Amino acid sequence: MITQNAEKTIQKKKTATRPPIVVVLGHVDHGKSSLLEAIHEDFRITAKESGGITQHIGAYVVEHAGHNVTFLDTPGHELFSAMRSRGAKVADIAVLVVAADESVKPQTIEAIEQIKKAGIPMVVAINKVDKPEANSDRVKQELAHQGVMVESYGGDVPAVETSATSKQGIKELLDMILLVAELEDLQASATQPGEGAIIEAHLDSKRGPTATILVENGTVEVGDFIATGSTQGKVKILEDFKGQSIKKAIPSTPAVVLGFFKAPLIGETFHIFQDESAAQSFAQEHVTAGREKSAEVLHREEDRERKTLNIILKADVAGSLEALETALLSIPQEEIGIRIVETGVGEVGENDVKRARSSEAKILSFKVKISAAARDLAEKEKVEIETFEVIYELIERARKLIEQSIEEEGGREDLGLLNVLAIFLVDKTRQVIGGKVTEGEIKKGLKAEIIRGGKVVGHGKVMNVQKDKKDVSVVTKGQECGLSFQAVEKVQEGDQLQFYIEKT
Repeated sequence: MITQNAEKTIQKKKTATRPPIVVVLGHVDHGKSSLLEAIHEDFRITAKESGGITQHIGAYVVEHAGHNVTFLDTPGHELFSAMRSRGAKVADIAVLVVAADESVKPQTIEAIEQIKKAGIPMVVAINKVDKPEANSDRVKQELAHQGVMVESYGGDVPAVETSATSKQGIKELLDMILLVAELEDLQASATQPGEGAIIEAHLDSKRGPTATILVENGTVEVGDFIATGSTQGKVKILEDFKGQSIKKAIPSTPAVVLGFFKAPLIGETFHIFQDESAAQSFAQEHVTAGREKSAEVLHREEDRERKTLNIILKADVAGSLEALETALLSIPQEEIGIRIVETGVGEVGENDVKRARSSEAKILSFKVKISAAARDLAEKEKVEIETFEVIYELIERARKLIEQSIEEEGGREDLGLLNVLAIFLVDKTRQVIGGKVTEGEIKKGLKAEIIRGGKVVGHGKVMNVQKDKKDVSVVTKGQECGLSFQAVEKVQEGDQLQFYIEKT
């Protein structure tokens, strides 16, 4: 009979401490990318690498104090959210980057919420402390208002002051990450079939479907049968984050996999199976469920009768595309709905422009080029193509487009246009004007824009309308009339008055 203590000893032998997986989140321009690059440059795994991140596979590994740390090289909390939405654990520790010269911003708050939802420990990196206007105390105070109490304020969240430029605090930040990891007692078994998350995927024109996996438990080896909820395959090639071929990937290791039938979805979990039929059965079962869910979503979309903002979305890699799509669809859509007509990885081409023209869509692109042919066609067809380098800015642009659509939907209706021929009376607020209606009609109570030289110079309201010195209810196109007009701006001969009503 095995005692309880003996059972624990056996289980302990089956598992071993694994390196922590770290995600870096925070507001745009607070130095997340610079901090990641500084860490990679000073603590990279080998001295053979040149400075900087060698390739974008979604993650990389650094070594510090004899221990490895895996960093997710993500575009922000949008991708982290997209990964989590499919059930992937993804990270063990979150580093929240807050600039000391700007303090807490909207994306900082969103990142805090994502970290809390993920239920993982947090380390705060107060970055850019070398700037003259830096104020670490203000950062700590504003974090406290968001429920993040750092240790110096009596809380349990460690905070480290850093500078990606001067490298101040980088070593201390890694020390803190390893300390938190030790307290978390991260364990995994390398003897089991591998499982983990897809953190990047795309279709390589030369190598075919390519995916970056992050092994959470077990081992993945060349020749293994692998499957996710959307696809399957056989591991033909494994590469580490430096692009070097490897035979196996152990827990907390990011690796590029070639051999999937098609590119998997970001955030999906993957599993290793003993034979092809088991992998195929797993993929088919989950693909069927996914199709049913997609059909349900499509049906709901078709039932909507409200106005929509149509968008064609292009991005550099599948991870960014996934993050953008998730973030766009999370924008409140009570009045105007967002419809993502088409998505794709790679440059904006002629077909994208043609699709945008036929669906009356706007093209929003992230870190991709626009082909010369596509640019020419877009100009000819008056199709809008906007490019962005920061996910947050693209999302904010989409919000602005929705606001503009709402204004246009509520907006106003133009009813008539009058050319001003004479000014008969001017006092502090009232003017008596003579003119000819050139478009539509004019009646008492209408609002009007005063247009001079093609520009709007003021606004006013019609108090009374006369024709042949008699009060009338309406004057139509081609007729001359007199107006009692209330406005601050003084109307001049030659001006135009554009009359309209505001919709509610």
